[in-house]
Amino acid sequence: MDRSTLHKFWNPVTETMPRADLADWQWRKLERALARAKAGSPFWAARIPDGISSLKDYAERMPILRKADLIAAEAEAPPYGTLPSTDPSLGIRYHQTSGTSGNTPLRTFDTARDWAWAVDMWCTALHGAGIRPGQRACVAFGYGLFIGFWGMQDALMRMGCQIYPTGAMDSKTRVQLLVDKKIEVLASTPTYALRLLDTAREMGIDLARDGSLKRVIASAEPMSAATRRTITEGFGAPITDIAGMTELGTIFMFECLSGSPHIIENNYIEEVLDPETGRPVEYGERGVRVTTGLGREGIQVFRYWTEDVVIKRPWSECGCGRSWDWYAGGIIGRHDDMRKIRGIPVTPVLIEDVVRTFPEVFEFQSVLRTVRGLDGILIRVEPHTGFGVTGLDERIRAEVKRKIGLQPEVELVGPGILPRFEAKAVRFHDER
Repeated sequence: MDRSTLHKFWNPVTETMPRADLADWQWRKLERALARAKAGSPFWAARIPDGISSLKDYAERMPILRKADLIAAEAEAPPYGTLPSTDPSLGIRYHQTSGTSGNTPLRTFDTARDWAWAVDMWCTALHGAGIRPGQRACVAFGYGLFIGFWGMQDALMRMGCQIYPTGAMDSKTRVQLLVDKKIEVLASTPTYALRLLDTAREMGIDLARDGSLKRVIASAEPMSAATRRTITEGFGAPITDIAGMTELGTIFMFECLSGSPHIIENNYIEEVLDPETGRPVEYGERGVRVTTGLGREGIQVFRYWTEDVVIKRPWSECGCGRSWDWYAGGIIGRHDDMRKIRGIPVTPVLIEDVVRTFPEVFEFQSVLRTVRGLDGILIRVEPHTGFGVTGLDERIRAEVKRKIGLQPEVELVGPGILPRFEAKAVRFHDER
Protein backbone atom coordinates (compact mmCIF):
# COMPACT_ATOMS: atom_id res chain seq x y z
CA MET A 1 0.00 0.00 0.00
CA ASP A 2 1.61 3.28 -1.12
CA ARG A 3 2.15 6.36 1.09
CA SER A 4 -0.66 8.37 -0.57
CA THR A 5 -3.17 5.65 0.31
CA LEU A 6 -1.96 5.49 3.90
CA HIS A 7 -2.41 9.26 4.19
CA LYS A 8 -5.90 9.12 2.71
CA PHE A 9 -7.45 6.81 5.34
CA TRP A 10 -7.37 6.77 9.13
CA ASN A 11 -7.29 2.96 8.98
CA PRO A 12 -6.58 1.84 5.40
CA VAL A 13 -7.02 -1.86 6.23
CA THR A 14 -10.59 -1.62 7.53
CA GLU A 15 -11.68 1.22 5.23
CA THR A 16 -10.70 -0.62 2.03
CA MET A 17 -11.39 -4.20 3.12
CA PRO A 18 -13.00 -6.38 0.37
CA ARG A 19 -16.72 -6.83 0.96
CA ALA A 20 -16.47 -10.58 1.61
CA ASP A 21 -13.79 -10.00 4.24
CA LEU A 22 -15.88 -7.17 5.73
CA ALA A 23 -18.89 -9.48 6.15
CA ASP A 24 -16.66 -12.06 7.86
CA TRP A 25 -15.24 -9.31 10.12
CA GLN A 26 -18.77 -8.16 11.05
CA TRP A 27 -19.89 -11.70 11.84
CA ARG A 28 -16.91 -12.41 14.12
CA LYS A 29 -17.43 -9.12 15.98
CA LEU A 30 -21.18 -9.77 16.22
CA GLU A 31 -20.59 -13.25 17.71
CA ARG A 32 -18.43 -11.74 20.44
CA ALA A 33 -20.88 -8.88 21.07
CA LEU A 34 -23.84 -11.25 21.41
CA ALA A 35 -21.90 -13.53 23.78
CA ARG A 36 -20.93 -10.57 25.96
CA ALA A 37 -24.50 -9.26 26.07
CA LYS A 38 -26.01 -12.65 26.85
CA ALA A 39 -23.53 -13.25 29.68
CA GLY A 40 -23.64 -9.80 31.25
CA SER A 41 -27.02 -8.17 30.59
CA PRO A 42 -30.28 -9.53 32.02
CA PHE A 43 -32.17 -7.53 29.39
CA TRP A 44 -30.27 -9.11 26.50
CA ALA A 45 -30.07 -12.57 28.08
CA ALA A 46 -33.87 -12.74 27.87
CA ARG A 47 -33.97 -11.31 24.34
CA ILE A 48 -31.19 -12.89 22.27
CA PRO A 49 -32.27 -16.12 20.53
CA ASP A 50 -30.11 -19.21 21.00
CA GLY A 51 -27.92 -20.52 18.23
CA ILE A 52 -27.64 -17.51 15.91
CA SER A 53 -25.37 -18.88 13.19
CA SER A 54 -24.80 -16.12 10.61
CA LEU A 55 -25.50 -12.51 9.73
CA LYS A 56 -28.53 -13.68 7.72
CA ASP A 57 -29.82 -15.75 10.64
CA TYR A 58 -29.31 -12.76 12.94
CA ALA A 59 -31.33 -10.44 10.69
CA GLU A 60 -34.15 -12.98 10.48
CA ARG A 61 -34.39 -14.03 14.14
CA MET A 62 -33.16 -11.16 16.31
CA PRO A 63 -36.12 -8.98 17.37
CA ILE A 64 -36.24 -5.26 16.58
CA LEU A 65 -35.28 -3.01 19.50
CA ARG A 66 -37.22 0.21 20.07
CA LYS A 67 -36.30 3.23 22.17
CA ALA A 68 -39.31 2.51 24.40
CA ASP A 69 -37.75 -0.89 25.19
CA LEU A 70 -34.55 0.77 26.38
CA ILE A 71 -36.37 3.35 28.49
CA ALA A 72 -38.57 0.65 30.06
CA ALA A 73 -35.50 -1.46 30.89
CA GLU A 74 -33.81 1.53 32.53
CA ALA A 75 -36.94 2.32 34.55
CA GLU A 76 -36.72 -1.05 36.33
CA ALA A 77 -33.69 0.14 38.34
CA PRO A 78 -32.50 3.63 37.37
CA PRO A 79 -30.29 4.87 35.95
CA TYR A 80 -29.39 1.91 33.70
CA GLY A 81 -31.77 -0.86 34.76
CA THR A 82 -31.15 -4.29 33.26
CA LEU A 83 -29.30 -3.03 30.17
CA PRO A 84 -25.58 -2.99 31.08
CA SER A 85 -23.39 -5.83 29.86
CA THR A 86 -20.63 -4.82 32.27
CA ASP A 87 -20.43 -3.26 35.73
CA PRO A 88 -21.53 0.42 35.49
CA SER A 89 -18.91 1.30 38.11
CA LEU A 90 -16.36 0.87 35.31
CA GLY A 91 -17.92 3.83 33.53
CA ILE A 92 -15.74 6.90 33.11
CA ARG A 93 -18.37 9.04 31.35
CA TYR A 94 -22.12 9.63 31.73
CA HIS A 95 -24.34 10.98 28.95
CA GLN A 96 -28.03 11.11 28.11
CA THR A 97 -30.18 11.85 25.08
CA SER A 98 -31.41 15.39 24.57
CA GLY A 99 -35.09 14.58 25.08
CA THR A 100 -36.02 17.01 22.28
CA SER A 101 -38.63 14.58 20.95
CA GLY A 102 -40.57 14.85 24.22
CA ASN A 103 -39.53 11.38 25.41
CA THR A 104 -37.84 10.48 28.69
CA PRO A 105 -34.07 10.91 28.19
CA LEU A 106 -32.10 7.71 27.73
CA ARG A 107 -29.17 7.45 30.13
CA THR A 108 -25.90 5.79 29.22
CA PHE A 109 -22.29 5.35 30.34
CA ASP A 110 -18.97 4.48 28.70
CA THR A 111 -16.07 2.45 30.02
CA ALA A 112 -12.50 3.48 29.21
CA ARG A 113 -12.45 0.97 26.34
CA ASP A 114 -15.80 2.25 25.09
CA TRP A 115 -14.56 5.83 25.03
CA ALA A 116 -11.30 4.95 23.28
CA TRP A 117 -13.39 3.21 20.59
CA ALA A 118 -15.86 6.12 20.36
CA VAL A 119 -13.02 8.61 19.85
CA ASP A 120 -11.51 6.37 17.16
CA MET A 121 -14.82 6.50 15.25
CA TRP A 122 -14.54 10.29 15.29
CA CYS A 123 -10.92 10.12 14.12
CA THR A 124 -12.03 7.94 11.21
CA ALA A 125 -14.61 10.53 10.21
CA LEU A 126 -12.51 13.64 10.73
CA HIS A 127 -9.54 12.24 8.85
CA GLY A 128 -11.92 11.20 6.06
CA ALA A 129 -13.22 14.78 5.95
CA GLY A 130 -9.71 16.12 5.39
CA ILE A 131 -8.85 17.25 8.93
CA ARG A 132 -5.10 16.97 9.59
CA PRO A 133 -2.67 17.47 12.52
CA GLY A 134 -1.82 21.05 13.40
CA GLN A 135 -5.13 22.59 12.32
CA ARG A 136 -6.88 24.98 14.69
CA ALA A 137 -10.41 23.86 15.62
CA CYS A 138 -13.32 25.51 17.42
CA VAL A 139 -15.97 23.25 18.91
CA ALA A 140 -19.09 25.43 19.35
CA PHE A 141 -20.91 23.21 21.80
CA GLY A 142 -22.44 23.54 25.26
CA TYR A 143 -20.47 20.67 26.90
CA GLY A 144 -23.47 19.35 28.81
CA LEU A 145 -24.85 15.83 29.37
CA PHE A 146 -25.80 15.42 25.69
CA ILE A 147 -22.97 13.44 24.05
CA GLY A 148 -22.81 15.84 21.09
CA PHE A 149 -19.26 16.87 20.19
CA TRP A 150 -17.47 15.47 23.27
CA GLY A 151 -15.98 12.65 21.21
CA MET A 152 -14.94 15.04 18.47
CA GLN A 153 -12.94 17.18 20.88
CA ASP A 154 -10.98 14.18 22.13
CA ALA A 155 -10.48 12.95 18.56
CA LEU A 156 -9.08 16.29 17.41
CA MET A 157 -6.58 16.19 20.25
CA ARG A 158 -5.64 12.60 19.43
CA MET A 159 -5.06 13.68 15.81
CA GLY A 160 -2.76 16.52 16.88
CA CYS A 161 -5.07 19.48 16.24
CA GLN A 162 -5.24 22.57 18.46
CA ILE A 163 -8.59 22.86 20.25
CA TYR A 164 -10.44 26.05 21.16
CA PRO A 165 -13.35 24.89 23.38
CA THR A 166 -16.03 27.59 23.52
CA GLY A 167 -18.69 26.18 25.84
CA ALA A 168 -19.03 29.34 27.97
CA MET A 169 -18.82 31.85 25.11
CA ASP A 170 -21.70 33.76 23.57
CA SER A 171 -22.10 33.92 19.80
CA LYS A 172 -20.34 37.28 19.36
CA THR A 173 -17.28 36.05 21.25
CA ARG A 174 -17.22 32.88 19.17
CA VAL A 175 -17.38 34.85 15.92
CA GLN A 176 -14.51 37.08 17.04
CA LEU A 177 -12.48 34.03 18.02
CA LEU A 178 -12.99 32.49 14.56
CA VAL A 179 -11.42 35.59 13.02
CA ASP A 180 -8.76 36.45 15.60
CA LYS A 181 -7.39 32.92 16.05
CA LYS A 182 -7.66 32.04 12.35
CA ILE A 183 -9.74 28.98 13.12
CA GLU A 184 -9.60 26.38 10.35
CA VAL A 185 -12.22 23.86 11.55
CA LEU A 186 -15.60 24.74 13.05
CA ALA A 187 -17.92 22.16 14.59
CA SER A 188 -21.57 22.91 15.45
CA THR A 189 -25.13 21.95 14.66
CA PRO A 190 -26.40 23.28 11.31
CA THR A 191 -28.80 25.52 13.20
CA TYR A 192 -26.06 27.09 15.30
CA ALA A 193 -23.84 27.59 12.26
CA LEU A 194 -26.64 29.68 10.76
CA ARG A 195 -26.86 31.64 14.00
CA LEU A 196 -23.13 32.38 13.92
CA LEU A 197 -23.48 33.68 10.37
CA ASP A 198 -26.31 35.97 11.42
CA THR A 199 -24.32 37.20 14.44
CA ALA A 200 -21.30 37.88 12.22
CA ARG A 201 -23.50 39.86 9.82
CA GLU A 202 -24.75 42.01 12.73
CA MET A 203 -21.11 42.61 13.73
CA GLY A 204 -20.18 43.69 10.21
CA ILE A 205 -18.00 40.59 9.69
CA ASP A 206 -18.02 38.54 6.50
CA LEU A 207 -16.73 35.16 7.63
CA ALA A 208 -16.18 33.98 4.05
CA ARG A 209 -13.86 36.98 3.54
CA ASP A 210 -12.47 37.62 7.01
CA GLY A 211 -12.25 34.06 8.34
CA SER A 212 -9.78 31.24 7.71
CA LEU A 213 -12.09 28.23 7.81
CA LYS A 214 -11.19 25.22 5.70
CA ARG A 215 -14.00 22.94 6.90
CA VAL A 216 -17.30 23.11 8.79
CA ILE A 217 -18.33 19.93 10.62
CA ALA A 218 -22.09 19.70 11.14
CA SER A 219 -23.88 17.12 13.26
CA ALA A 220 -26.83 16.40 15.58
CA GLU A 221 -29.72 17.19 13.18
CA PRO A 222 -30.78 16.60 9.56
CA MET A 223 -29.66 19.32 7.17
CA SER A 224 -31.61 20.44 4.12
CA ALA A 225 -29.90 21.23 0.82
CA ALA A 226 -30.77 24.92 1.22
CA THR A 227 -29.23 25.03 4.71
CA ARG A 228 -26.09 23.34 3.41
CA ARG A 229 -25.71 25.93 0.65
CA THR A 230 -26.23 28.84 3.04
CA ILE A 231 -23.59 27.56 5.47
CA THR A 232 -21.05 26.78 2.75
CA GLU A 233 -21.42 30.18 1.12
CA GLY A 234 -21.54 32.07 4.42
CA PHE A 235 -18.32 30.58 5.83
CA GLY A 236 -16.58 30.19 2.49
CA ALA A 237 -15.73 26.60 3.43
CA PRO A 238 -17.09 23.16 2.52
CA ILE A 239 -19.32 21.43 5.02
CA THR A 240 -19.10 17.82 6.19
CA ASP A 241 -22.09 16.04 7.69
CA ILE A 242 -21.31 13.56 10.48
CA ALA A 243 -24.07 11.61 12.23
CA GLY A 244 -24.07 9.81 15.57
CA MET A 245 -26.38 8.57 18.32
CA THR A 246 -26.17 8.51 22.10
CA GLU A 247 -27.60 4.98 21.95
CA LEU A 248 -24.51 3.89 20.00
CA GLY A 249 -22.11 5.99 22.06
CA THR A 250 -20.55 7.77 19.09
CA ILE A 251 -20.86 8.43 15.35
CA PHE A 252 -21.75 5.88 12.67
CA MET A 253 -21.58 7.87 9.40
CA PHE A 254 -19.47 10.59 7.79
CA GLU A 255 -19.08 12.30 4.43
CA CYS A 256 -15.88 11.54 2.56
CA LEU A 257 -14.18 14.13 0.38
CA SER A 258 -16.20 12.86 -2.59
CA GLY A 259 -19.38 13.85 -0.70
CA SER A 260 -20.69 10.33 0.04
CA PRO A 261 -21.94 9.77 3.63
CA HIS A 262 -20.28 6.41 4.37
CA ILE A 263 -21.41 4.01 7.08
CA ILE A 264 -18.49 2.92 9.30
CA GLU A 265 -19.31 -0.68 8.45
CA ASN A 266 -16.44 -2.38 10.25
CA ASN A 267 -18.14 -1.29 13.50
CA TYR A 268 -21.83 -1.27 12.59
CA ILE A 269 -24.30 -3.53 10.85
CA GLU A 270 -26.87 -1.30 9.17
CA GLU A 271 -30.12 -2.60 7.70
CA VAL A 272 -32.67 -0.47 5.84
CA LEU A 273 -36.24 -1.71 6.33
CA ASP A 274 -39.62 -0.79 4.91
CA PRO A 275 -41.45 0.95 7.79
CA GLU A 276 -44.76 -0.71 6.89
CA THR A 277 -43.68 -4.31 6.21
CA GLY A 278 -40.43 -4.48 8.17
CA ARG A 279 -38.73 -6.16 5.21
CA PRO A 280 -35.35 -5.09 3.77
CA VAL A 281 -35.44 -2.61 0.88
CA GLU A 282 -33.10 -2.58 -2.10
CA TYR A 283 -30.32 -0.11 -2.82
CA GLY A 284 -31.87 3.18 -3.90
CA GLU A 285 -35.13 2.64 -2.00
CA ARG A 286 -36.19 4.72 0.99
CA GLY A 287 -36.47 3.02 4.37
CA VAL A 288 -35.67 3.25 8.08
CA ARG A 289 -32.22 2.55 9.53
CA VAL A 290 -31.94 -0.42 11.87
CA THR A 291 -28.49 -0.47 13.46
CA THR A 292 -26.32 -2.85 15.45
CA GLY A 293 -23.25 -1.56 17.28
CA LEU A 294 -20.18 -3.80 17.34
CA GLY A 295 -17.70 -1.78 19.41
CA ARG A 296 -19.25 -0.95 22.78
CA GLU A 297 -19.04 -3.15 25.87
CA GLY A 298 -21.03 -1.28 28.54
CA ILE A 299 -24.46 -0.70 27.01
CA GLN A 300 -25.04 -2.56 23.75
CA VAL A 301 -27.72 -2.22 21.08
CA PHE A 302 -28.77 -4.87 18.58
CA ARG A 303 -31.14 -4.22 15.65
CA TYR A 304 -32.18 -0.82 16.98
CA TRP A 305 -35.00 0.94 15.13
CA THR A 306 -33.62 4.46 14.79
CA GLU A 307 -36.53 6.22 13.01
CA ASP A 308 -33.90 7.72 10.63
CA VAL A 309 -35.06 7.74 7.01
CA VAL A 310 -32.26 6.83 4.58
CA ILE A 311 -31.50 5.61 1.05
CA LYS A 312 -28.55 3.21 0.90
CA ARG A 313 -26.18 3.19 -2.06
CA PRO A 314 -23.43 0.62 -2.83
CA TRP A 315 -19.81 1.42 -1.99
CA SER A 316 -18.81 1.02 -5.65
CA GLU A 317 -20.71 4.18 -6.62
CA CYS A 318 -18.25 6.36 -4.67
CA GLY A 319 -14.76 6.96 -6.01
CA CYS A 320 -13.03 7.62 -2.67
CA GLY A 321 -11.71 4.06 -2.40
CA ARG A 322 -13.63 2.97 0.71
CA SER A 323 -15.45 -0.34 0.57
CA TRP A 324 -18.23 0.90 2.85
CA ASP A 325 -21.79 1.51 1.64
CA TRP A 326 -23.22 4.99 2.03
CA TYR A 327 -26.50 6.87 2.49
CA ALA A 328 -27.52 9.18 -0.35
CA GLY A 329 -28.17 12.57 1.22
CA GLY A 330 -27.23 11.28 4.69
CA ILE A 331 -30.13 11.19 7.14
CA ILE A 332 -33.04 12.46 5.08
CA GLY A 333 -35.37 12.90 8.04
CA ARG A 334 -37.16 10.93 10.73
CA HIS A 335 -40.00 8.53 10.10
CA ASP A 336 -41.69 9.53 13.35
CA ASP A 337 -41.63 13.19 12.20
CA MET A 338 -43.57 12.46 9.01
CA ARG A 339 -47.15 13.71 9.10
CA LYS A 340 -49.91 13.59 6.52
CA ILE A 341 -51.78 16.83 5.89
CA ARG A 342 -54.81 16.31 3.65
CA GLY A 343 -53.17 13.18 2.27
CA ILE A 344 -49.78 14.81 1.55
CA PRO A 345 -46.71 13.59 3.52
CA VAL A 346 -44.88 16.46 5.25
CA THR A 347 -41.57 16.40 7.15
CA PRO A 348 -39.55 19.15 8.89
CA VAL A 349 -36.76 18.89 6.31
CA LEU A 350 -39.20 19.36 3.43
CA ILE A 351 -40.42 22.64 4.93
CA GLU A 352 -36.89 23.79 5.83
CA ASP A 353 -35.66 23.15 2.30
CA VAL A 354 -38.24 25.61 1.02
CA VAL A 355 -38.06 28.27 3.73
CA ARG A 356 -34.24 28.43 3.75
CA THR A 357 -34.19 29.39 0.07
CA PHE A 358 -35.32 32.89 1.17
CA PRO A 359 -32.29 34.90 2.36
CA GLU A 360 -34.60 37.17 4.37
CA VAL A 361 -35.41 34.31 6.80
CA PHE A 362 -33.45 34.23 10.05
CA GLU A 363 -35.50 31.69 12.01
CA PHE A 364 -38.77 29.85 11.51
CA GLN A 365 -41.21 27.47 13.16
CA SER A 366 -43.78 25.09 11.65
CA VAL A 367 -47.01 24.33 13.49
CA LEU A 368 -49.48 21.69 12.37
CA ARG A 369 -52.99 22.49 13.58
CA THR A 370 -56.66 21.96 12.88
CA VAL A 371 -58.84 24.98 12.07
CA ARG A 372 -62.57 24.50 11.51
CA GLY A 373 -62.08 20.79 11.03
CA LEU A 374 -59.30 21.11 8.44
CA ASP A 375 -55.64 20.24 9.05
CA GLY A 376 -53.13 22.84 7.94
CA ILE A 377 -49.66 24.31 8.48
CA LEU A 378 -48.77 27.62 10.09
CA ILE A 379 -45.21 28.79 9.39
CA ARG A 380 -43.95 31.51 11.69
CA VAL A 381 -41.03 33.40 10.16
CA GLU A 382 -38.60 35.75 11.91
CA PRO A 383 -36.83 37.83 9.23
CA HIS A 384 -33.28 39.09 9.45
CA THR A 385 -33.07 42.63 10.77
CA GLY A 386 -32.35 45.14 8.05
CA PHE A 387 -33.88 43.06 5.24
CA GLY A 388 -36.89 44.24 3.31
CA VAL A 389 -39.77 41.85 3.92
CA THR A 390 -42.51 43.26 1.72
CA GLY A 391 -44.49 40.34 0.32
CA LEU A 392 -42.23 37.76 2.02
CA ASP A 393 -45.17 35.90 3.53
CA GLU A 394 -46.91 35.62 0.16
CA ARG A 395 -43.75 34.44 -1.58
CA ILE A 396 -43.10 31.73 1.05
CA ARG A 397 -46.73 30.63 0.88
CA ALA A 398 -46.56 30.29 -2.91
CA GLU A 399 -43.25 28.41 -2.86
CA VAL A 400 -44.43 25.91 -0.23
CA LYS A 401 -47.55 25.34 -2.32
CA ARG A 402 -45.44 24.79 -5.44
CA LYS A 403 -42.86 22.49 -3.83
CA ILE A 404 -44.94 20.51 -1.32
CA GLY A 405 -48.49 20.85 -2.62
CA LEU A 406 -49.98 22.51 0.45
CA GLN A 407 -50.76 26.18 0.94
CA PRO A 408 -49.70 27.18 4.47
CA GLU A 409 -50.56 30.18 6.56
CA VAL A 410 -47.42 32.32 6.95
CA GLU A 411 -46.99 34.71 9.88
CA LEU A 412 -44.08 37.17 10.10
CA VAL A 413 -42.94 37.80 13.69
CA GLY A 414 -40.63 40.35 15.27
CA PRO A 415 -36.98 40.01 16.36
CA GLY A 416 -36.34 37.60 19.23
CA ILE A 417 -39.82 36.04 19.17
CA LEU A 418 -38.80 32.54 18.05
CA PRO A 419 -36.54 30.32 20.19
CA ARG A 420 -32.80 30.02 19.59
CA PHE A 421 -30.93 26.70 19.53
CA GLU A 422 -27.33 25.67 20.13
CA ALA A 423 -27.98 21.94 20.31
CA LYS A 424 -30.73 20.13 18.41
CA ALA A 425 -33.32 22.49 16.98
CA VAL A 426 -37.04 21.87 17.53
CA ARG A 427 -38.96 23.76 14.86
CA PHE A 428 -41.74 21.28 14.11
CA HIS A 429 -44.80 21.20 16.36
CA ASP A 430 -47.96 19.14 15.93
CA GLU A 431 -50.79 20.77 17.89
CA ARG A 432 -53.64 18.76 16.40
